[in-house]
Order: sequence, then structure tokens, then C-alpha cells
Amino acid sequence: MNSSQSGTRRPVRRVGLIDQVAARFQEEIASGRWPVGERIPVEADLVDAFGVGRNTVREALQSLVHAGLLSREQGRGTFVISSSELNGTLVRELAGGSRHHYLELRLALDSTAASLAALRRTDSDVERLRTLRDERESSWATGDPDLRAGADLALHLAVVAATHNPLYLQLYASMTDVFAEHMRDDESGDAEVAHRHHHDLVEAIAAGDADRASGLVREIFQPFMG
Repeated sequence: MNSSQSGTRRPVRRVGLIDQVAARFQEEIASGRWPVGERIPVEADLVDAFGVGRNTVREALQSLVHAGLLSREQGRGTFVISSSELNGTLVRELAGGSRHHYLELRLALDSTAASLAALRRTDSDVERLRTLRDERESSWATGDPDLRAGADLALHLAVVAATHNPLYLQLYASMTDVFAEHMRDDESGDAEVAHRHHHDLVEAIAAGDADRASGLVREIFQPFMG
């Protein structure tokens, strides 16, 4: 009887620990110490900071990925994509959409964000946009579709961040996994033209030209709209 009881208690204690650690991680997100759109500390640092094993940290993080709060990006790390589990439902709905619907949604979101960013960007926003633009262009030389998608979305996410509208950023960040899935399979379009449009987009935002920034987003998406 004792061995039977102990056999049932081990997984309960382990799951309980994972839940406790996941709750601590959620506190980091809710408090803003892990901001939406930013990369969280690596697993080794989390093990040291929270005093638990690597497997516990990994499973706690995975539970927040499933909840729609975190996103793992190959070669880049784990990022906060939402401060609310409610966005998980939205992400699941988006995953079932058609390519055309996806493109229409991104065009609407990105063009509005570019316009707002041009009106509200700071000097530090512009510096970050230029850095990410260069990283995006460099990623094309690798031929790695995951790296390309991640670099492209990082730039567009930074445009949204430059609106300084936290709700816009939270909504957009919650969709990046779905956006990346469509982009990984997309090899169409002229890379040089796309690089030039992205270069000009960042400079239009830097110059405060809202109309041009919005128009450049439409030029970026036009080849894919069919």
C-alpha cells in the first residue's frame, strides 16, 4: 500500500513543481520584467535564478508556449509573444486561415503600424530598425528559411513596437508564429527588390513620412497578393 501511494505521489509532486515554476514565469511576464516582444533568459540562467532543474524549466516554458505566452524561435531563443493566455485562442483561429486571408490581415496590420511608427518613433527606435534591417538582409545569404522568417518578422515587429502602442504590440506579437509558418514556405518574389523596399521603409519611418511608410508596406506585400 505504501509503495502504491508513493508511486502515485511522485508525478503529482513533479507536475506541481512544473506548475509552480510556470506560475513564476507568468509573474515575470505579467510584471513586465519579461516584456512582450523581448527574448527571455536562456535555460541555464533560469535554472540558476529559480533554483530548479533544467527539465523542470524546460517543461514549464513549454507549458507557456502551449498557452500562447511564449514562442521558441530556432537559433534565436524564446520570446514573449503575449501577456495573456486569451491570445492563445486567437492564435489557434489564425492558424486555420487561408494564405490570402493571412496576407490581407498582415497588410492591414503592417501598413497601419508603419504609418503610426513614422509619427511616433524615437531615435532609439530608428537605431534598432536599421540594425534589424541589416540583419534581415544578411539572413538571406544563409538560405535558411527559418532564419529568414525570423529576421523579417523581427524587423516588422520592431516597426510595431515603434508605434508605442502596447496593445498593438501584444496583438501582433501573438501572431508571429502563424506569420512565420507562411513565410517559411514562400520563396517567391525578388529578394533585391524586397531588400530595397525594406531599406526605404525604415528610412521613411526615420524621416517621419507616414504616407510613404504605409505605401512601402503595400509594395512589399503586393507581389504575394496574387
